[in-house]
Amino acid sequence: MIGRLHGKLLEKNPPQVLVDCMGVGYECDVPMSTFCNLPAVGSEVTLFTHLVVREDAHLLYGFATRAEQAAFRALIRISGVGPRIALAVLSGMTADQLADAVASGETALLTRVPGIGKKTSERLVLELKGKLTGAAFAAGAGSSSVGSRADIIAALVALGYSDREAQAAAKKVPEDAGVSDGIRLALKSLAH
Repeated sequence: MIGRLHGKLLEKNPPQVLVDCMGVGYECDVPMSTFCNLPAVGSEVTLFTHLVVREDAHLLYGFATRAEQAAFRALIRISGVGPRIALAVLSGMTADQLADAVASGETALLTRVPGIGKKTSERLVLELKGKLTGAAFAAGAGSSSVGSRADIIAALVALGYSDREAQAAAKKVPEDAGVSDGIRLALKSLAH
């Protein structure tokens, strides 16, 4: 199992990144919370990972913190929740916010994530109760990076929104907003 990558960040194409580790390039999908906090292309990066082996593919998922990795692993253990939905959940909220939502039983926060309906959010809260605690959730995120409107739109489309919805939400984001802030603002506008 590949548990961590450390190397040079070669490409950033939401939600996927390419990391060069000693001459081997690893493609991995990351949640927007991780993507927005990545350093510039060409910089050193460390990602905690989870490898999913399927009949037709080996898929690598990367996370900035152990808390995100632990939350991802807890989410994909739930019946009906695959890696794409788990990434969408972690793109819409931090691991700490997810833990708080589960602890307080706030299913409405989870229903704002594309692909999560009322029944699924209730099941998530029920099955994750007490599993999203511990030292892993004390880790924080790094600083945000600056990006463009195209990155914001690509991130929203990767989260499951239509191209039209993503473009409309991106238009509401101020021109000088970075990718991280832009995605958050766009997600807020889509939630209302």
